[in-house]
Amino acid sequence: MSDVNSKLNTSSSSLPEVSSNNNSNDAVVAFNPDLESQIADDEELVRVESNTDVARELSRRLTESTNVKYDGPLPSMGAGKPFPEMMPDAEKYCVNWDGPDDPMHPHNWTLAKKFTQCAMIGFNTFCIAFGSAIFSEAVLPLAAIYHVHYVVTTLSVTLYVLGFATGPVVWAPLSELYGRRPVLILSSLAFCCFNFAVAVSDRLESILICRFFAGCLGAAPLVVVPASFADMFNNSQRGTAIVVFSMCVFVGPLIAPFIGGFIVANESLGWRWTSFITGIMAAASFVSILLFEEETHHPILLVQKAQRIKQLTGNWGIHAPHDEFTISFKDIVEKNLTRPVRMLFTEPILLFITIYNSFIYGMIYLFLEAYPLVFANGYGMKPGVAELPYFGLVIGQLLGGLYCIWCERTYNAKLKARGGKILPEDRLPPMVAGGIMFPIGLFWFCWTGNYHNSVPWIVPTISGLCTGFGLITIFNPSINYIIDCYLLFAASAMAANTLMRSTFGAVFPLFATFMFENMGTNWAGLLLGCFATVLLFCPIAFIKWGKKLRQKSKFAFDLA
Repeated sequence: MSDVNSKLNTSSSSLPEVSSNNNSNDAVVAFNPDLESQIADDEELVRVESNTDVARELSRRLTESTNVKYDGPLPSMGAGKPFPEMMPDAEKYCVNWDGPDDPMHPHNWTLAKKFTQCAMIGFNTFCIAFGSAIFSEAVLPLAAIYHVHYVVTTLSVTLYVLGFATGPVVWAPLSELYGRRPVLILSSLAFCCFNFAVAVSDRLESILICRFFAGCLGAAPLVVVPASFADMFNNSQRGTAIVVFSMCVFVGPLIAPFIGGFIVANESLGWRWTSFITGIMAAASFVSILLFEEETHHPILLVQKAQRIKQLTGNWGIHAPHDEFTISFKDIVEKNLTRPVRMLFTEPILLFITIYNSFIYGMIYLFLEAYPLVFANGYGMKPGVAELPYFGLVIGQLLGGLYCIWCERTYNAKLKARGGKILPEDRLPPMVAGGIMFPIGLFWFCWTGNYHNSVPWIVPTISGLCTGFGLITIFNPSINYIIDCYLLFAASAMAANTLMRSTFGAVFPLFATFMFENMGTNWAGLLLGCFATVLLFCPIAFIKWGKKLRQKSKFAFDLA
């Protein structure tokens, strides 16, 4: 147990003062600035025994505790002017929300408006995920054109997914500083441009480089879209919103090979159109975000409100808290690199959940190699047709998404019974169900797909119902569990998760073909299925001992 809890308990005046409305999940919090600096300088974590919104507000205030600092002598006002007096009460000039029902607050937007915003940024996420897999159908044609081993051209997928690990390091802090909308606009524009660059490139080196930058610069939706969903939905609704995000991330790579297979098989189109199609989709997403997407980041909305009041009243003292917020290169490195790595290897919860989460994510890209081996090489299906069995996985994911949404009813009932205090382990039961179904589907696929002479193709195809169900029901609760465990440090925890997850996704396609060809489909599936079965004990163990581990953690919260 951290010593910081005892520090807070001995000084009640340092605790946040909370006044909440029983009809709302929001809370108004007054913070002691001395407490903020004390927490920011301490290596330990303060466990605030209050509702989730208070903890999130504390997280935001601590994040914004960095003010603009200048080194050297104080510059003069100029023109011989003396320094003006300080404003008598700066707090009076600071804008805020107009109560819990403020219509400007994204939580209070109409359902139709939220749906429209989610559809646009969800499609943006789908495009980046789609682009990661459609090019897998161009791997063999490129190897033949440039006379290289197919592993070299497989790097076009690996480098793209590796960009998912590097891009968010920059996009995440920029979205906190300048808002979600400008970051998504820049990212989607860059993604569009580099996909068209891939489509017109004549050298293999150019193709690989442009693929990396398409993934790196286009990766903003992977971190910004979940944050935007959190901006619009409170804790009781966030789980359902994250299901939508997860579906975009997982369905995109499985629909893409089907479309890419028919494109490559069409001689009048060829491999270049796999990038042209992605670029056209990205252009449509860019235009929709540019014209219709609205800012959702709460501090930026207050900045916009302050600017409007200043223009209408001429009172230039009006400002928002975010106006004093800045970020340095050191902050970016600390929040997105050094702290995530430290957390990953010192936090058992984060480490094992991330390993499980990353394994599942890597399996998506392993299936891009395994399914063609079974259905194209084994059953002799033609390009395009050989990718139709992916729809078994897609249907399984849709069923898994519906199951996760249904489980939100149980979670919200428990949340309400505790007065809004969360117990992160309540997120894990769907993960256990998915952890059982996934290895079943994996054993089913690999052992039936190995005997293509005697087993009809539909049998391994149906296995995708179990596998796809497991993919979503493992991935989605794991994301919510990490966020609920590390409220104050959720951004750093998710950075660690994204780094390892993207690395797994990048590496798995490189060894998948060798593994299945050398070991055989059945034994390769047995190895992967056994590993998936062992990982099932992670959520089971955390359901039983997760609370104790969080109480001993330097970073995790214990709110229940």
